[in-house]
Amino acid sequence: MIQRIFLFFLGIFLPTCLVFGQDKIQVPDSVQGINLIMETDSSVNLLENVPPTSKSICIAAVGDIMLGSAYPAFPNHLPPDDGLHLLDSVKPWLQNATLTFGNLEGTYLDDAIPTSKKCRDSTKCYAFRSPERYFSYVAEAGFDLLSLANNHSGDFGIQGRERTMQLADSFGLTYAGLQSCPFAILTVDSIRYGFAAFAPNSGCMQLNDLKTATGIVDHLDSLCDITIISFHGGAEGSKFQHVAQGTEKFLGENRGNLRLFTHTLIDHGADLILGHGPHVTRGMEVYKERLIAYSLGNFATYERFNLSGPNGVCPLLLVNLDSSGKFIEGQIIAIRQVGEGIPMLDPSKQVISLIQNLSQSDFPKTYPAISEEGLISPRE
Repeated sequence: MIQRIFLFFLGIFLPTCLVFGQDKIQVPDSVQGINLIMETDSSVNLLENVPPTSKSICIAAVGDIMLGSAYPAFPNHLPPDDGLHLLDSVKPWLQNATLTFGNLEGTYLDDAIPTSKKCRDSTKCYAFRSPERYFSYVAEAGFDLLSLANNHSGDFGIQGRERTMQLADSFGLTYAGLQSCPFAILTVDSIRYGFAAFAPNSGCMQLNDLKTATGIVDHLDSLCDITIISFHGGAEGSKFQHVAQGTEKFLGENRGNLRLFTHTLIDHGADLILGHGPHVTRGMEVYKERLIAYSLGNFATYERFNLSGPNGVCPLLLVNLDSSGKFIEGQIIAIRQVGEGIPMLDPSKQVISLIQNLSQSDFPKTYPAISEEGLISPRE
């Protein structure tokens, strides 16, 4: 599903990301008993500084998505109303982009096969198996690009991965990140996009294999106008909000040298890099006129995730690129997961100040300008 909105601008139509002026989003009573109406910021046109002859692309991006798990069967961990309205409050932004990206943290599988994980207590095992019908929620919300490269994509072995890919194919969604699907290419409005995803986990395209990763990017750059890269890397939790200098290790696992990884891939032709994995939001930088978001955090992770403090807030990132992949400007839509994990607009905009501070601290020479309202732009 690829949907766009258009703005009449100097006599021509140009695709854009908009924040809807004073739109009200009603969340149904059936969702956790929460009935909230959120008002958004004033209307913002992210193309106001773009020359009228340029071609602009809007990419919407979020981090981890796990809409509820049917494993273990008793008790299962599914949202009320069978998750039907879980993404309602964020759909306007997800649906109105040229392409919308998210990381599928887990599998979609109805067969009650045993998990491939080794768990001492099955009732406390973090293995995610969402009902297959939930994949329609992902598609209907507006997602186009999906990363399968993460530590939960193999929770139910090859069968879980294959069924998840079959469902993505049935809805016409593009995915990458497994050894069986290392990258993908798609064309939208005459622009050809390359997409690849990486993680340090078994069965995934390896985050720590720079030779293979750069080979993929070189290949995509030779064929495509814009190359988008996703990675699942970095240590996990609120103690690890900063991007380390050098290699990050967590629970004995090499979680990547993320600065080296991202810069090397941009040197080879990547245009936009979207990170996730630490379960918290991290900073951003602009390197060689390309935007890097080091972690987009937990976006829609129902019940099985720690959502306290910084784990419960995240950006819904909107990015405008020109037709060569150069970063023009963007916006952070502030999200907070409420209840057991329902993504909602956050009136306090906590994640904006968080990204401001982390970006300036971690990338003092290359951080982007970020306003109090979340507008992102390259610094002069």
